[in-house]
Parts: sequence; C-alpha cells; structure tokens
Amino acid sequence: MKLVAGLGNPGAQYAQTRHNVGWLVVDEVARRWGGTWRGDKEAEVCELRLGPAPGVKVLLIKPQTFMNASGKAVVPRLLFFKLEPQDLLVVQDDLDSPFGLMRLRPGGRHGGQNGVRDIIRLLGTEAFARLKLGISRPPAGRDPADWVLSKWRPEEQATLAELVRLGANAVEVWATRGLAEAQQAFNGTDLRPQPEPEPTGPAATTEA
Repeated sequence: MKLVAGLGNPGAQYAQTRHNVGWLVVDEVARRWGGTWRGDKEAEVCELRLGPAPGVKVLLIKPQTFMNASGKAVVPRLLFFKLEPQDLLVVQDDLDSPFGLMRLRPGGRHGGQNGVRDIIRLLGTEAFARLKLGISRPPAGRDPADWVLSKWRPEEQATLAELVRLGANAVEVWATRGLAEAQQAFNGTDLRPQPEPEPTGPAATTEA
C-alpha cells in the first residue's frame, strides 16, 4: 500500500490558491480512477487501486487540519496502516522553484514549507518522497505568506492545468513503478516558456 498526501488548506476561499496545488494533483488522480472522497475533521481520503489489475492500493489524503498541522492528518494514517516512510509521497507547492518546474525528491529538509515541516516533526524523519511543484517567489516587495495564499491569474491557468496533469502522471508512476522511474520520467519537466533560438547559418548573416 502507498500513501499520497496532497497538501493544502480546507475551505472554498483557498481552493484556487497557490498553496493548494497539491490538492489539485490528488483530485486529478482520484478523478481519473473514479475515486470517491470521504472524510472527517482531520482529512479527506480516497482509496484506489492504480495500474493494471490487481493494481497497487493507494490512499490519497487531503489534510483538513490547515497547512501548518498537516502531520496531524498524515502521520497517524501512515502508522495505522503500518507503512514505512518510503511508502509516503507528499505533493507540495515549492516557493523556491519557478512556476512550471516539477521535481521529485527522495527526502531532505522542509525548505520552509510548513506542511512538510510538520510531517517531519511528527514522523521523526525526512526520509519520505516529495513531489515539488514550483509556484515561484513573489514579486519584489510582496510578502511570501500573502503570495502562497493568492489565487492563480487567468494567464497562468493553461500552465497550471498541464502542471497538474503531469503531477498526476508522476504520482501514478511513483505508486506503480517506484521513485527512481518517476524521477527519470518527470524531473526534466519545465513548462516555462522557452526563448526563441538564435538564428544560425547564412540567413542570419547581414551583408555589409
């Protein structure tokens, strides 16, 4: 069994904010596989089997404890099912990565992400995988705490949809084929607009 926690904040006012991109990814996984969410005051959960039959049993989690207390929703379920930290994937926003960049990591420090910080604190280890989705640093002079709770702009929606789609793909590969294969397939993901290549050859030469 695998456990995938998409981090975010509960409540309609947070649904389309940058901090909730982890929720969007696990929602997309649930939608693809016909999952149903059920919940309590600590978490909404969705149980699926991913991959070819009989499939891998996966529990998706959306903590309802607010970001700073994410561990309260995630860690008890990991312990209840007697899972190892390596059976956990946390899908998180990443303030230090440009919007459109996606990376999988086997563990490491929380990097200032308070949901990850709380999971590490309660679990007692950093050795669980992360799917980090870049949301970029805020513009100069804007408070990061305000930025992560801001809503996506209309011009960002197409990139966001693709980031969520690829994020859901990465979750599926991680759960069914492992972290190394998911890293190989998705760690090059960069949806930022690419600059036009410089012209080369005779057409690029200006005659004197």
